[in-house]
Amino acid sequence: MVPPPPPWRRVMAAGVLGAVLLGRGRAEGMALVEASPEGALRSFVAALICLPAFLALRLLSWAEMGGPEALARPLAAELIGYVFGWVLFALVCLPMLQGWGRAALYPRFLSAWNWISVVQYLAQILLAVPLLLGLTGVLAQGLTLAVVGYSLWLEWFVARVALGISGWRATGLVVLELVLGLFIAGIVHRISAG
Repeated sequence: MVPPPPPWRRVMAAGVLGAVLLGRGRAEGMALVEASPEGALRSFVAALICLPAFLALRLLSWAEMGGPEALARPLAAELIGYVFGWVLFALVCLPMLQGWGRAALYPRFLSAWNWISVVQYLAQILLAVPLLLGLTGVLAQGLTLAVVGYSLWLEWFVARVALGISGWRATGLVVLELVLGLFIAGIVHRISAG
């Protein structure tokens, strides 16, 4: 008999706590991340947790630029990009992992990768607060660079820990995610512009 899946509350609490530990550079956070294929699917609930932060960051960005005159089309484009961002990397990285002989660790890696997004969005929201309060100049640029650097390091760290791969291979996965992000941003821009 197959045991029932764990309650969502426990899945989310474990995933977020694991991500927080990983975000502090503590590899033991992996023990809280589900390593099964079902757990990898459940980890996509992180996309729902991150969605309010994603929308808030987009709206703040638009407000700073004067905002698009009509929000419906740009917002729809951003939401399409958001969904593609979560799904595309998950699909594209699998052949790389198969080539490296790490396909068996894919569910564990994907779960951790999804859950760390919660920490990354939290860092971006924390950065947005001083910027909203008027912080500009070198300090604002430095804080922005620190948040970007932290996010990239966190992805690199999780790839190394979850997959047991070299730093170079982990860097390859981070670069792949960046390239896909630029590709998706280009599509979002074209859809937004009409």
